[in-house]
Amino acid sequence: MVAIILIVLLALTFDFINGFHDTANAIATAVSTKAMALKNAIIMAAIMNFLGAIISTGVAETIAKEVVDLELIANGTTVMIAALITAIMWNLFTWYFGIPSSSSHALIGSLAGAALADAGASAIEFGGLGKIVASLLVSPIIALSAGFLMFTLFKKLFKGANLGKANFGFRRFQIVTAALQAFSHGTNDAQKSMGIITMALVTHGFQNDMTIPHWVQFACALAMALGTSIGGWRIIKTVGTQIMKLKPVNAVAADLSSALVIQVATHFGLPVSTTHVISSSIMGVGAASRIKGVKWSTAQRMVYAWFTTIPVTIIISAGIFAVLNLFIR
Repeated sequence: MVAIILIVLLALTFDFINGFHDTANAIATAVSTKAMALKNAIIMAAIMNFLGAIISTGVAETIAKEVVDLELIANGTTVMIAALITAIMWNLFTWYFGIPSSSSHALIGSLAGAALADAGASAIEFGGLGKIVASLLVSPIIALSAGFLMFTLFKKLFKGANLGKANFGFRRFQIVTAALQAFSHGTNDAQKSMGIITMALVTHGFQNDMTIPHWVQFACALAMALGTSIGGWRIIKTVGTQIMKLKPVNAVAADLSSALVIQVATHFGLPVSTTHVISSSIMGVGAASRIKGVKWSTAQRMVYAWFTTIPVTIIISAGIFAVLNLFIR
């Protein structure tokens, strides 16, 4: 019983940290263009994250079923504890340095690393894991393309429009797109911890299948909303100001394209990195607006974090599992 309580607490802690780590991306554009004050944006994002998290479980079921085979894992409790500790550590590290890395990558890599340390490659559901990794890697490319196409369409639709009036209108509309962005984040990112908790419940015999209980949905949604409420200025600064100089029209195009990509992924039960998707959408918009206006050095730093997160968390999680396995059986 102590073990299941510890896993639930760690999973909720991960969601809480995810709230101020990843959700900052959802409101970064609105804050950077002064469409919303930081405090109001955070309150709005917390509410929309909560709503998004309680209406969907498809991504949670993917995490619970398609990363590792619980029947082949000898020490499921230790695997989940090691994975959550690693993901939390990585999120705090990247948050502290203002690096918009992926919480999704961190959790998937951590889970795979602990499972490998426990039972070897046989414990990994390579078909499901391959699908998840593919969605995590392909989604930024799709988001970049979507951002490029969206802003290209905007340029044609609003060609000749009064710049001052257009900016005023887009700044007002940003409140809607930022809310949509936060809602989309809730429908996808909060699901990952739900999947871990459900795996723990099955492992400890509290339920027989991977159906996500309603109390798990509510608890994870609340944890993420609370995390969101304390903000995340470091990530907001990186995404909102250090990729390109955003104007309201750029921000709306980026928000709409990234929300579309996240919603499509959620519909198919695929976990994607909202960090990757939002940042890539901004890059796509920047490329369509003025390619030299994109701060590609920041983009390079992000890409480096994107591609190192999974292998680094696999190694760290395997090490933490080895240590914990000496004490937890």
